Parts: sequence; C-alpha cells; structure tokens
Amino acid sequence: MTDTLSSTPPFTFHQGTAPLLISMPHVGTHVPPDLAARFTDEARHVPDTDWHLEQLYAFARDMGASILAATHSRYVIDLNRPPDGASLYPGQSVTGLCPVDTFDDTPIYARAGDAPGAAEIAARREAVWAPYHAQLAAELERLRAAHGVAMLWDAHSIRSVLPRFFDGKLPDLNLGTANGASCDTALAGKLLTIGEADPAHTAVLNGRFKGGHITRHYGDPARNVHAVQLEMTQCSYMQEALPFDYLPEVAAGVQPVLRRMLEAVLDFAHAHARP
Repeated sequence: MTDTLSSTPPFTFHQGTAPLLISMPHVGTHVPPDLAARFTDEARHVPDTDWHLEQLYAFARDMGASILAATHSRYVIDLNRPPDGASLYPGQSVTGLCPVDTFDDTPIYARAGDAPGAAEIAARREAVWAPYHAQLAAELERLRAAHGVAMLWDAHSIRSVLPRFFDGKLPDLNLGTANGASCDTALAGKLLTIGEADPAHTAVLNGRFKGGHITRHYGDPARNVHAVQLEMTQCSYMQEALPFDYLPEVAAGVQPVLRRMLEAVLDFAHAHARP
C-alpha cells in the first residue's frame, strides 16, 4: 500500500509572493487502484470531494497567494483531521481520519473486512498526511519569516443539504475561526460583514463549521499566524450531483465575494506585519 500511495505526490504547491497561504486539503481525487478495488461503486466516484476549488480560486494566484492542494482523496486519508483521529465535534456525526462511510452514511468499503486497520492507517498517514502538513507548516514559517505575519485560508466546499451533518440548507459562506481562537476577531468580523453584504449569498461565522484540524492547529494569533476556514456550499459555483460539473456563470457570482475576503485578509496582513 505504501508504494502505491507514494507513486503519486501527496500535494501540488504554488509558492506566491504575498503573506497568504491557501490550503485545499479535500480537492484530491486520487485513489490507488488496489484501494479503489476495495471500494463500493459509489465510493469510487469520490462524491465528497471539494470539487473545482483550484479553478474557483484561480484568481488568488494573481493576488500573490501560495496555494497548497491535496492530490489524494479524503477517502484515502483526511488531511483536515488530527493525526490520532480524535473527533473535531464530539457528540456529533463526523467522518474519520481514514473514513469508512460517505457523507450520506453509506459504506465506502464493499466488505466490512476491507476497512483499514491500524498498520494501514499509519502507512497512509506517513505517505500522504505527514508530507502535506510538513509543507503547510514550512510555508507558514517561511511567510512569517519573510513578512512578519502569515495568513492561512483553509478552503473547503460541501453539498448544501446533508442531513447527516446539519438540518435544512447550509448557509453559503461558513467562516470558521475555532470560536475566535485561530484568527484576530476584528478580521473575522470584517470577513463576516463582507459575506453578509452580498445579497446573493448567506454567511455565518463559527456556525456548524468552526474550522477543522488545520485551522485549529495552525492558527496562532499570538505568533502573528491567523487561520480562517471557509466552508462553501457547492451550489454556489458547481453542480452538486454527478457529474459534479463546474458552472462558470454561477461561480462568477461568488468569486467577487471571495476576492473581497482575501483582499481583507491581505490588508490585515500588511497592517499587522512585524519586522
């Protein structure tokens, strides 16, 4: 399993010039063939992918952002979970470090005995999880050394209706700062104001999604490292069912809001940079 995991690099990385790193831990779709053979037909379509975020955020390169994007599916290993698999939302339904069920609460593995054991989980963690996080940590430190401040934007998307995780339709723009622990509170408020000002989309701060492991682990305002997670509804830019097509005309409606948010993040960085 380790050889087939390592045959595909665990991430792609673009290094920018601004003090901003955009992390995309759930855009990967790669599943090694020997693992895919153990999946159900549904799981082989990796439906819980954060589809097309690299295309949606393509404008961020021109803003100078660094971009770190996963290559492997979250069904291989979830890069936004703690390495020990501890629940981010105790008492609520969640998927694990190496998930065994989909967001629709259906099995990923065709047979119960095909689910990964401790040794396989450790191998996936070493081959995919660890390199992604090493790159993420190194880039944040590079940005902080170069600019005196590092801003982390953890980009996500999800189907707008998922009864397993929330009631009704999710707000379109779900900002998470670990209840204020991962990011300056004034900046978080500014981002929420930007989201609420857009009449075409709804926004919330620290609602159902407060930020996953990446936001909670790396956000450290005392060290001038500020982390924000944005969980978007996929209907804001794409087709939520197979074939999960990107919808450019729909995406064009939300991209200006995303740009304004990232501009606010960079304005904050420039104002709070330390020598």
